[in-house]
Amino acid sequence: MFEILSPGNRPGEMTKKFELYDRYGVEEYYLYDPDKVKLTGWRRREGKLQSIDQMDGWVSPRLKVRFDLTGPELQIFTESGVRFLTYSEMAQRAEREEQRAEREQQRAEREQQRAEREQQRAEQERQLKEQERQLKEQAEAKIKMLYLRLQELGIDPEQL
Repeated sequence: MFEILSPGNRPGEMTKKFELYDRYGVEEYYLYDPDKVKLTGWRRREGKLQSIDQMDGWVSPRLKVRFDLTGPELQIFTESGVRFLTYSEMAQRAEREEQRAEREQQRAEREQQRAEREQQRAEQERQLKEQERQLKEQAEAKIKMLYLRLQELGIDPEQL
C-alpha cells in the first residue's frame, strides 16, 4: 500500500488507516508527505507492521521498487533501475504526445486534401480526353458526310 498525504489528511484519520492495514495483513505500507519530502514505511514482520528504519535507498520486497530521497522530491525506480516519471513529467509527456498526434492528424488531413485534389485533377483530365475523343468522332463524322455529299454532287473529293 502506498499513500500520499494531502493537506486535508488528519493524524487521527491516518492512525485509523494504519490500524486497519495492520489488522487486515497488508504486507507493506508506505506514506509519503510531498510537502516535507518525507517517506515513512512499515513492513510486516512477526505478524505486525513494523517501521522501516532507513527509507532512502530502500527496495520494497513486495513492489520491487527502490525509493530515493536524495533530491528535491521522492524518486522511485523500477527493479531494472528505470525511474518512474513524476505526475508533472507524465502530464508533460502526455501533452507532447497530444501535440504530436494533433500535428500528425493535420498532416494526414493535408495529405487527404492533396489526394482529393489529385483525384479531381485526374477526373478533369479524363473528362477532357473524353471531350477530345467525342470532338474527334464528330469531326470524322462531318468529314465523312461532306465526302459523301461531294460524291453525290459528282465531285471526286480525292481530286480536290
